[in-house]
Formats: sequence, C-alpha cells, structure tokens
Amino acid sequence: MRKLFTVLALLAGLLVARPGRAQELNAEVQVSLQNVTITDPSLVNQMQSEMRRILNETIWTKQTYGPNERIRLRLFVGITAIPQAGTYLATMRLIATRPVYGTSYETNVLSLTDRNFIFNFTPTTPLLFSPGTNSFTSNLASLLGFYSYIVIGTDQDSFSRLGGSPYYDQARLIVQYSAGQTTTTNESDVGWTDSNSSNRYWLLNNLQDPQLEAFRTALYAYYRQGLDIFIEKPADARTSIVSALSGIQKANALRPGTLFVRAFFNAKADEIVNIFRTSTPEQKQQLVTMLSDADPDDLAKYQTLLQP
Repeated sequence: MRKLFTVLALLAGLLVARPGRAQELNAEVQVSLQNVTITDPSLVNQMQSEMRRILNETIWTKQTYGPNERIRLRLFVGITAIPQAGTYLATMRLIATRPVYGTSYETNVLSLTDRNFIFNFTPTTPLLFSPGTNSFTSNLASLLGFYSYIVIGTDQDSFSRLGGSPYYDQARLIVQYSAGQTTTTNESDVGWTDSNSSNRYWLLNNLQDPQLEAFRTALYAYYRQGLDIFIEKPADARTSIVSALSGIQKANALRPGTLFVRAFFNAKADEIVNIFRTSTPEQKQQLVTMLSDADPDDLAKYQTLLQP
C-alpha cells in the first residue's frame, strides 16, 4: 500500500518524496485484431511489447514510487483496419485502478475508450518517448504519453486535492505538439483537436477547466475521504462520497454530457450501488434523486437501492 496514505494523514494532503525508486506504471497491454489479418502474427506481440516497454520503463514524474506503489493500468488495443503496410487504425480501452486503504480491494479510477486513432508501426524501429522534451516522434508514442499523464494525474487527484495538475500540464504539451505534427508522418489524428466533444482534446479540457474544478476535488472526497476510511468509519465515508457525487452533479450541470463525467460513472456506477446498499433509506433516496440527474444512463442500477 502506498506510503502516501500515511504522508497525507500526517501532513494534511502535502506530497513528499518517498524512499526507493521505480517507474510509476504497472501496465498490461493486449493488442487484438478485429476483422483484419496480419501476414506476420509475431507483429502483434511486438506491438504489445513496445507499448508495454514505453509505459513501464519511462520515468514519467519526479515522484518516487516503490515497487508495490505503481499504478495498475490495463490497455486493450483493437486494430480495426490496415490502410497500408505499416499503418494501423485502432480503438483503445484503458482501465486504471487504485488500492483502497486497509483492504485488498482495488477500485477503478479511470475507464476510458479512444474510439479511433491511427499509428505507424515498424518492427525494426523502437517507439521513442522522452518526457519533457516536447518532441513529437510518432502518434502512438504521443498517445501512450498522453494517457500515462492522464492516469497519473487522476491518481494524484485521488490522493491529494488537485494533486494531478502538473501531470495534466504535461498532457497539454503533448496535445499541442502532436496536433501539428501527425500530418508529417501521415498519421493525421483529429483526436488532438477540438473537432469532437468526445475525444482526448476535450477530455483534457474538462480536467483543466476551472469551472469544472468541482469534479477534480470530488475525486479526493470520493477516494481519500471516502473509500479509504470506509472500513473504520463507513457512515463518515458515505457522507464524503455523497458530497463528492454532489460536486460531480454540479459540474455536470455546468457542462452537461462532458466526457470525464461519463467516464467516471462508467467506472463507478456498480461500486456506488454496493457502497450504499446498506445505507439508510433517507440517504439512499437522496443518492438516487441526485444521480437521476448526474447519471441518468445508470438510473436503473441506482433504483435497485430503493427496493425492499
């Protein structure tokens, strides 16, 4: 369990360096073929290996992470088309988890889908990504770098109030230089632009929008002040989680249908139901009323809390 829990309890949320050094991510990568064929089956394994190497061997931050503190990340990449040799169209699903203090339970912090991106891959050319250099090398490297910083940022937000800000700034740099460079490698990718409200450009905009700050502070209330104390103080934990969900409701009212709010409930709806299954009838009703506005897509799940 991350020593940061103890640090936060003692120093009221201030982050300090921890002894030991390891990369931040513990990533698993699975690449699959969706209605396409590749003449060399080993190519898929090479893609997986290169993506895993970038994620797990890059030092993304100046924080120190012990071997057991790394963020667990699962990446599922599906290749949907091969427009020409060495060029691939793909979708990606990302799931990042975080341990809950005092338990063996891991909770999903992120569940995201990038539905359409393009990348070049040559087995003889390793993927290259150098944090802090602001240098575009390939669309796939930029994509992996961008989501690594989003994952680290949301993880830090869950441990300290607005703790993820420096990592969202790094993701912003990747968006800026990638948007103008993908055409030079024939990997033109509109996901780096404001062309679609459900792409990675707007995902980051949501996270950095001051008007949606209530969402990010809700992450701290939900995880650090909620789930992490649930074993010892379940009533206090539920109160904090209700407060967190109220913040998300307010952020959603300002910007209905934002990508990150949808991603949050995709990851948390079932968990929320389980948290409040043994709550008071009054709190259950309050929760269902609030979430019928914030997360109508999952309303049927929440309404099961009102059944006798």
